[in-house]
Amino acid sequence: MPKIAIVAGEASGDLLGSHLMRALNAKRGDLTFIGIAGPKMISEGAKSLFPIEKLSVRGYVEVIKHLYGLLKLRRSLLKQLLAEKPDIFIGVDAPDFNFWLERKLKKRGIPTVHYVSPSIWAWRGGRMGKIKRSASHVLALFPFEPALYEKAGVPVTYVGHPLADEIPLRPNKTEARDILKIEKHKLVIAMLPGSRQSEVSQHAELFVNAAKIISQDKANVQFLVPLITRETRAIFEQALYKDMSQEIDLNILFGHAHDAIEAADMVIVASGTATLEAALLKRPMVITYRMPTLSWWILKRMNYLPYVGLPNILAGKFLVPELLQDKATPQNLADTVMRLLNDAEYLKEIKQEFTTIHQTLKQNSTKKAAETVLSYL
Repeated sequence: MPKIAIVAGEASGDLLGSHLMRALNAKRGDLTFIGIAGPKMISEGAKSLFPIEKLSVRGYVEVIKHLYGLLKLRRSLLKQLLAEKPDIFIGVDAPDFNFWLERKLKKRGIPTVHYVSPSIWAWRGGRMGKIKRSASHVLALFPFEPALYEKAGVPVTYVGHPLADEIPLRPNKTEARDILKIEKHKLVIAMLPGSRQSEVSQHAELFVNAAKIISQDKANVQFLVPLITRETRAIFEQALYKDMSQEIDLNILFGHAHDAIEAADMVIVASGTATLEAALLKRPMVITYRMPTLSWWILKRMNYLPYVGLPNILAGKFLVPELLQDKATPQNLADTVMRLLNDAEYLKEIKQEFTTIHQTLKQNSTKKAAETVLSYL
């Protein structure tokens, strides 16, 4: 039975990995999967050698705090993978973790596929040499990426994004509101503070205080906050009850991020894959992000693109507002949300822009990715 090693590092990687595994299993019924997997990949049949939460660390300072444990885990994982002798290795995102594994395994004659091009187009352009040494093949999600790899002589396939295939071009707000039992007349704002505990800790109080300001202006507003773990829920609830903010019409959901976004009139979202999901669901949004000061300072020194949100990167311009670090205040967030809600022309234009992005990314992604992976078996 062919054995595929696959490693994902966080919730978004777990989602992508599960889509790919499903497509692979549909083409071949004799595959086994081992590595590091989240609940979605495990449900598709992956055996996880370590909990995915061990890798879910973001920010330079945070990584340094956990560095010894991460390096020890990576060495242990390599040892187990070499003993298992997989036929191919797939690194799902998590480039700083996976490239090292890929390089070691590639030297042992094991083909390596990196799924999700790292952000070489934004910063750390020197990564290309590392990628070439590490990956036998790169699966690129976005249309501007393949040319960069072709120029450097790295085998690459543009596969599009699986979310663009799964999400219909025309979302159904009424159906989503029925699922969540939301009254039709309500103004609904979905708030997504991130999937990691560190992200929710940074954003919970910001989001709650912004909701309080918006509620003072909009009497019929309801807030939806989808969270995926008990730990993140506890962090957000602590912020909610800190100043007796339970008077806000706010529902914390276990999961249901897709439904919350689809049901919403506006989305407040921490930068990440959720920004792309909101764009594919044609929802106007405000992107925000906070991180520890030192991590932010290091990031700024790397000359990142003018924008960090995926919708803006894909459009090559500021389609949606970004309020980052010091600009991420409750008042700024509330003012920006209310300004957009009152701009009918903008709301119409943003749907058209998001539809164009959706059509570009809709490529039967997992089928293309699976075919590329199977070509190495």
